[in-house]
Amino acid sequence: MERTLPQPPDQNHTDQVSVVVIGYNDAAHVADAVRSALAQGPAVHEVIAVDDCSTDDSAEVLAALAAHDPRVRVVRRDTNSGGCGTPRNDGIDAAAAPYVMFLDSDDVLPPGAADALLTAARRHGAQVASGLCVRRELPSGRELPWQPEIYRKAQLVARPELRPRLVHDTLCVNKLYRTDFLREHGIRFPEGRFVYEDFVFTARMLAAAPRIALVPDTVYVWHVRRAAAKLSISLDRSGITNWQARTEAHRQSVDILRDALGTGGKRLARAARAKFVDHSLRMYTRELAARGTEYQREWWTLTRAYLSTFDTADLDAAPAPGRVIARVILASEEPRDLTRLKQVAARPARLAPPYPRAADATPVWAPDLPRVTLEHLLVRPVRLLPIAVDGELRPAAGGSRLTLRLHELYGRVATAGPATVDVELVHRQSGQPGLRRTAAFGPERPGETWTAAVLLDLGALDNAVWDIRLRLLFEDGTARDTTAHAVAGPGLLRRTAVPSRRRGVLLVQPYATQAGNLSVRLAPGVRGVAGVAKRRLTRLLRSVRGATGR
Repeated sequence: MERTLPQPPDQNHTDQVSVVVIGYNDAAHVADAVRSALAQGPAVHEVIAVDDCSTDDSAEVLAALAAHDPRVRVVRRDTNSGGCGTPRNDGIDAAAAPYVMFLDSDDVLPPGAADALLTAARRHGAQVASGLCVRRELPSGRELPWQPEIYRKAQLVARPELRPRLVHDTLCVNKLYRTDFLREHGIRFPEGRFVYEDFVFTARMLAAAPRIALVPDTVYVWHVRRAAAKLSISLDRSGITNWQARTEAHRQSVDILRDALGTGGKRLARAARAKFVDHSLRMYTRELAARGTEYQREWWTLTRAYLSTFDTADLDAAPAPGRVIARVILASEEPRDLTRLKQVAARPARLAPPYPRAADATPVWAPDLPRVTLEHLLVRPVRLLPIAVDGELRPAAGGSRLTLRLHELYGRVATAGPATVDVELVHRQSGQPGLRRTAAFGPERPGETWTAAVLLDLGALDNAVWDIRLRLLFEDGTARDTTAHAVAGPGLLRRTAVPSRRRGVLLVQPYATQAGNLSVRLAPGVRGVAGVAKRRLTRLLRSVRGATGR
């Protein structure tokens, strides 16, 4: 089935790790992954590179790396497994060190990752050590931490059920495992073409009740290449099979947890279901309105069937936005209110009008869905309310005017008393703030809406995409961080060239993000305008060539 290159000479590796790097047709990146593992230094006994029967130059790249450093061992499969689980299992079988880590061919380990995990595992006698993973968007380089709440401080979790939030981190790659622990408990990945294999592997690991050492260090860099010719599994959500695979992997994970650890296992299973509602359900709901009718109906039917297996307590354990989405889906046989659900699924969530009530004055999702109640909105803290704010940005030479319209929400907004709004434009790639402005709210329609307006000197900002963030301040001293919903209409959400004292000319394009938030894309100066024109011309030529077949 496979052949393994000769092993390096035996050596004392009591406190070392085997790093298993898996790849398929990724010759462009696999060398960087292997080198990042080798760069961990003496902590790494070996790098086991499992080539899943690639047809590109991966074999040659790996052979060259093995020739240069005897710590590199290459395992080449004779047949492609169709997934990530089988090659990782091959790595577990081949590992010679007492600890093992996993690394994907298009990602890297940051300096010191192996040392940080090994040190924590040894200090606490832990079978598993886990650290922070960051998602690095390429080519921008912007980094977003994955589940940072879990890794705020170093600590030991004596039993997984004592920290149910561990089920939120389903990644296998930001962790170090004792090799004998995995083998003794038969903890392996699903074989063959099994998508979201991490879900099942992590559930099996937690079900074995290891001591888990948590470290706040960044130990894994997950490269996100949204412009890649072939998207990664986690990014390619265009087909219904992706959602089917995700729900099946999650179902298996919950079953594994529920059947383990007695009451503790049931607690973890409930936390896993709550996480599904808050994370997976919200993520796919945000994209649902943009899908075709056939996909929407299939997705709705599949999701409704899966959610029907959840207990009421499972839904009650989930944060309110996901819980409301789940109850709307369970209450309706056909897809409905997709635009409104998309806004509830956004982060932060917002609930757009109308705000109906049942005959007994109970807030409800819709008059024809009275069993989907929204009573929690009457007692939820203002800082967590899904307050809806509409935004309109009109570019102009003297300053672009941003108008914000704040909506009432079952009397809670009026009671809090809208006072002011802090507007901040944040650089999409770096996350750094640009402009900051403050405006006062005034009543528009008494008891229904309030408005505020600010002038923005967009010419002071760089050529980039800028996200608009809001902090609503109320007279009762409370505050709510949110975003503005992009309003479409005549003259809105279109590219406009305006004179600029700083840049001569400024190209401004307000637009709606996938979640419906208002953002703005800027191209200042003649060079910026020329760059936009060049890109548009290039796209036009490509479309013409595609249409003519030349």
